[in-house]
Parts: sequence; structure tokens; C-alpha cells
Amino acid sequence: MRCRAPIRASPKTDIRPCPPNEKATSVTTSPSPAPTVSIIVPARNEARNLEVVLPLLPDVHEIIVVDGHSVDGTADVARRVRPGVEVITQTRKGKGNALVCGFERATGDIIVMFDADGSADPDEIPRFVDALVQGADVSKGSRYMAGGASEDITFHRNLGNRGLNLLTNILLGTRHSDLCYGYNAFWRRILPSLELPAAHIPGAEGQMVWGDGFEIETLLTCRMAENRLHVVEVPSVELPRIHGESNLNAVTDGLRVLRTVLDERMNRWGRKRRPAVAPSAPAAPRPAEERVESIGR
Repeated sequence: MRCRAPIRASPKTDIRPCPPNEKATSVTTSPSPAPTVSIIVPARNEARNLEVVLPLLPDVHEIIVVDGHSVDGTADVARRVRPGVEVITQTRKGKGNALVCGFERATGDIIVMFDADGSADPDEIPRFVDALVQGADVSKGSRYMAGGASEDITFHRNLGNRGLNLLTNILLGTRHSDLCYGYNAFWRRILPSLELPAAHIPGAEGQMVWGDGFEIETLLTCRMAENRLHVVEVPSVELPRIHGESNLNAVTDGLRVLRTVLDERMNRWGRKRRPAVAPSAPAAPRPAEERVESIGR
């Protein structure tokens, strides 16, 4: 098992609640129950990595491993090293479809997207959850803001990600610092507004439908912008993959990301926006532009 250096957050990284608008009284109120958390782990032939990753995950409402038709015993290893984990098999191919299968299965209030290869640090999960509890609809990981970094990204992937990020911000009017990063969390109630490709849709001859591949992170970002959700960026350190090689192809998957951004820009006003289910407390009015904030800057 590899040793991981602890993430040392500066005082700026702390998420502090805003002071209440009303006067304080002597009445003691009961604290709101903590939201339940579902961790979704898409995995295709990641048995060796899951042996390391799953025991490190915190005890939450549920952990769902979505098996991508693995041939290395991924499902069996998941059940062995993490008793109580739920293992399901994705309906089509690709990371996007695996995530959607997990989203549809999840029952927690909050959904955390977590890679199986060891590149995501489980100690950062509370940081993502805290941002949501403090009022965000989405907490989006960023390797490019203060406190974030990557120990795994190559020169060409870094260059491509920065270019695609800039293009997306221009076309969609967003201010994200990291487009193609898959460590994110959000309230499950926003899922209907994202209109992701449903898990039950059959692909042609077993092929993927649009949104089933690595473009899923970009598709999520575009749909969140379309629905003007409150997005908070959270500093995150991307760690090296533990075992094996990534299924990501920088060229073909980069082109899928580019097509996704262009398609979403052309179609964003053609779709009828579906509002997310409102939380129990009245939400403040959204401004005309998607709100993107940063923690740690």
C-alpha cells in the first residue's frame, strides 16, 4: 500500500457559515440531521486498485461500485475488501454510463463521484461535502486553484485541458478553472435537471450513446451551467494511478469533450430547462449567470 502525504489546508481553505440575518435568541434549536452520502465508484478491471482504495473510503450511507463488465474479478474483490459495498453492473459501455447507473441507484442526499484507480484522495471527501452543506448545489474539484495539484497529468493532457477549459468558459459564460476532472459532488435532487442519458436506453449493437464516455464530466459541467446551479470549486490533489494503465485516450476523448462543449452551446437554449427539486429551506434567487465560487483562493 502506498503512503500518501496528508493534505495540509491553509486557513483560507476552511468553509465558514455566513452569519445569520436574524437576531440571535435564547431559544435552543435542534441541529439539522447530517445529509447522507453515496459514493459512486465506476470500475473496469480495477481489482488491484480497489484492494487499496475501498478500505480507505469513509463509512457513509452507501458505497456503490459500478462494474464495467470486468474480467479481472473486480466485483468479487470489491465485496471481499469492503463488506457491505453494493456492486452493480453497468448497462452499456464507458465511464459516463457507469456513473449514471450509480446515480440512478443511489439513495443518499449527496452523491460523490470517486475514481477507482487511486487518483482521488478519500481524505478530501469532507471538503466536498462541507461545500454542499454550506449552500452549493455542486462542489467541483480543481487541480489548478490554490491548494490543488496533479501528480499524474501529462504535458499534453494538461495543455488540452487548459485549452478546452478556456473555450468552455468563453462559450458558456462560466469561470471554471478545471474542466476535465472527475472528482465532484452534488445534491442528488439536481439529477432530473441534468437530463443525463438514462441507464436503460439501449445502445446500437451494444455501443455507447452520447454521454457514456469520458465526456461525462464536461456534459455535467455544461448542464450545470445551463441550469444556473451554484457551483463551488474545491482544491483537490490528483494522485498517480496505483496499478495498470488508464482507459483514457487523450486525443479521441479530447475530441469527444470538444464536441460536447460545442453541441451543448448550440443546444442549451433549445431544451426546456427542468428546475432541480428545491431543498426544504427557500433558496435565494439565482443570478442570470451561473455562480462559480472558489474555496482556498
